[in-house]
Amino acid sequence: MADQDPKRQMTDLEARIAEAKKGLAPKPRGDEHYSAANLAWRMVIELVAGLGIGFGIGYGLDILFGTIPFMMLIFTLLGLAAGIKTMMRTAAEYSGDNAAGDAPADRERDRDGD
Repeated sequence: MADQDPKRQMTDLEARIAEAKKGLAPKPRGDEHYSAANLAWRMVIELVAGLGIGFGIGYGLDILFGTIPFMMLIFTLLGLAAGIKTMMRTAAEYSGDNAAGDAPADRERDRDGD
């Protein structure tokens, strides 16, 4: 080992490091696409969560202040509005991802210039 050139040793070491990094590189996930059912459930959960959180906050404030139906109605409607806004954002995200019916692999290939 002592008879090898230090530059050669460094080159060999760099090549081995590069090879090891290739093996540890993250693999692209194939399951990142969303089916229509997954998207629909996500949107329903967002709406129900908004309603539930608004109802809970309103009911809690009503108990605290003794104004039983007033705050509950207001915050339930605010929760509904927040849930709808979140659903619309999800729909816009989905429609932006699927513009013109492109598959994700096609868009990625177009971006890379292949």
